[in-house]
Amino acid sequence: MSTPKTLLLHGWGGSDYPHWQSWLAGKLANEYGTISFPLLDNPHYPSRNRWLKLAKKSLEDFKPETVVCHSLGCTLWFWLTHEKLDTIKHLILVAPPSIDTTIDTISTFFPLTLPKTLYAQKIDFIVSDDDPYIDIKEAQEMSEKYNANLITLKNAGHINTESSFGEWSQMLNLVKYKEYF
Repeated sequence: MSTPKTLLLHGWGGSDYPHWQSWLAGKLANEYGTISFPLLDNPHYPSRNRWLKLAKKSLEDFKPETVVCHSLGCTLWFWLTHEKLDTIKHLILVAPPSIDTTIDTISTFFPLTLPKTLYAQKIDFIVSDDDPYIDIKEAQEMSEKYNANLITLKNAGHINTESSFGEWSQMLNLVKYKEYF
């Protein structure tokens, strides 16, 4: 089975090595997969309008089959889907923050009204039961709204480098085979 054409959308601050998204990008590229992992403008002080512009251009130019979002990248996807998009085959949303987040530095992204559709044939939500940026109940409600597969990790924090998510073979399997082991 060939690796799907994959777009990675990082969150606030980026996903530099040793973050799992950087690891995933390297693994997919090493297996001759076609990936796009754009550095969104000024990741430490993001602007919703600038990020939307860059993400729209990436979608138009790259035309991914699979999109993997982390944290604020999930929120970015929600904003993108307030407009009509081409439907992708697989969307993976990891550690989305609450739609009512009140952090000043990322305030242009919130509050957020969830869109009607996420323009994806298959959707996986991956959340932690102790993520400081979203309550597990809100994450469950989000996944139910979109009839998404919910994967809940125990004590995984925000599913980032600080919570020891660098190499993540289950994510590679999910992208390549649509299965989480």
